[in-house]
Amino acid sequence: MLPKPLPWAGLEPVAEPGPSAQPSTTSNLTLRIASAVVMMPLALGTAYVGYWPFALFWAIAAIAILWEWTTLVSGRSNHLVFSSCAGALVVAGILVFQARPLTAISIVGLGALTAAILAPRQQRAWLAGGVVYAGALLLSAIVLRGDAWLGFVALVLLFAVVWTTDIFGYFAGRAIGGPKLMPSVSPKKTWSGAIAGAVGAMIVAALVAKLFGVGVLALAGLALVLSVVSQAGDLFESSIKRRFGAKDASGLIPGHGGVMDRLDGFWAAAVAACIIGVARGGFDDAARGLLIW
Repeated sequence: MLPKPLPWAGLEPVAEPGPSAQPSTTSNLTLRIASAVVMMPLALGTAYVGYWPFALFWAIAAIAILWEWTTLVSGRSNHLVFSSCAGALVVAGILVFQARPLTAISIVGLGALTAAILAPRQQRAWLAGGVVYAGALLLSAIVLRGDAWLGFVALVLLFAVVWTTDIFGYFAGRAIGGPKLMPSVSPKKTWSGAIAGAVGAMIVAALVAKLFGVGVLALAGLALVLSVVSQAGDLFESSIKRRFGAKDASGLIPGHGGVMDRLDGFWAAAVAACIIGVARGGFDDAARGLLIW
């Protein structure tokens, strides 16, 4: 649901794209532009509004991720696992929206247990993991947005870090090339792209901090951490797809693949940011704990 901000964001960095790929790349960029025009304002708009529109937005995203994960692992036949676990995510979302995060975490855990009970033996751990994966995104986003103003700033920071990491990583990887970051998982990602993405995220985070009047140096350092985590989340999602022989998590978003494909880096950054915020400010002041140092 959350878009990469520009049509080329999320493309794997490459040193020299082959000429035969040009028509396909052009068509894909057109689809990405059209999808981003729709999704980016929706993501930013719900973040600004907050309250139930924001919670609904992320509940839909979490359920879509759960559906994609379940489909990757067990195909489209396991309706009972998906429906019961999706119900657990809805209940957890309602509870965390009502400022009952610990109960919400328990419900996600029960959903994972349900998946393990209902799934075939060889798929139990994977399907339970999918519930935790989707639930972690939902709860992290809502907890961070809990503060009326700083919650929005926290989301803007996350968007800026993840999007900038993707954009700078793409262009640097394309222009510089060089050694591969993790070729066994994502053959086209480069160290040059990873480093450029992290540096770019620090610069943009400093601008965000200055815009909203929070500590520039602290947020630049935080952006470095979140950029690295975001890239790790991207690689983790790539490893999941490789494990199950899929190029994209689904085709839900034209030109972008699946919701998991668009939220892989954001998922990791949001969970890490929530953990940092809760550790420093508690569940009630997670955004303040993240931003005020």
